[in-house]
Amino acid sequence: MIIDRRDALAGMAAMFGASLFAPIARAAAAQVTPISSGPPSAPVFTAPQRALMTALSERVMPTTDTPGAITAGVPAFIEKLLADWASPDDRKPILAGLDAIEARSQAEYKVAGDKATPAQQDALLTLAMEDKLPGGKDFFEKFRQLVITGYFTSEVGITQEREYLPVPGRYDGAYPYSQVNKVFSS
Repeated sequence: MIIDRRDALAGMAAMFGASLFAPIARAAAAQVTPISSGPPSAPVFTAPQRALMTALSERVMPTTDTPGAITAGVPAFIEKLLADWASPDDRKPILAGLDAIEARSQAEYKVAGDKATPAQQDALLTLAMEDKLPGGKDFFEKFRQLVITGYFTSEVGITQEREYLPVPGRYDGAYPYSQVNKVFSS
């Protein structure tokens, strides 16, 4: 039996604790249709915002020896979560943050944020993280939670980034820590 996204969301809720972004908490606690089924009920982003959100999600969780955020379907997860589980007030810091990053990219680099180089996108995210953009810190913390939650509740995150074993082996109280390769997800 493979873990489903709702079980993984419950684990993410425990990880973020009291600072959990409200739409993630609502989706984790829901006993209705799983978040991963179907498209969002309504578009949340304009086309430029969606392109920027997609590019930035890959900067938060980039492709390395495992797939990144885009391959894991994180952008679609974020839009679905914000469309179907977020209130209009929940969406405001994300949309305002994307707009602030876009404005700074246009002013500083003379290109759309999604067309900026990875180093420029990292610099823009750092400005947000350090609250040097309007609403930057609030945006960054919520956006980072969305990306991490979307990634680690995806099939890629559960099966490739982590090692999924429904019953992870036998008990061995003297298992050498140096032989631990990946954290188990359950």
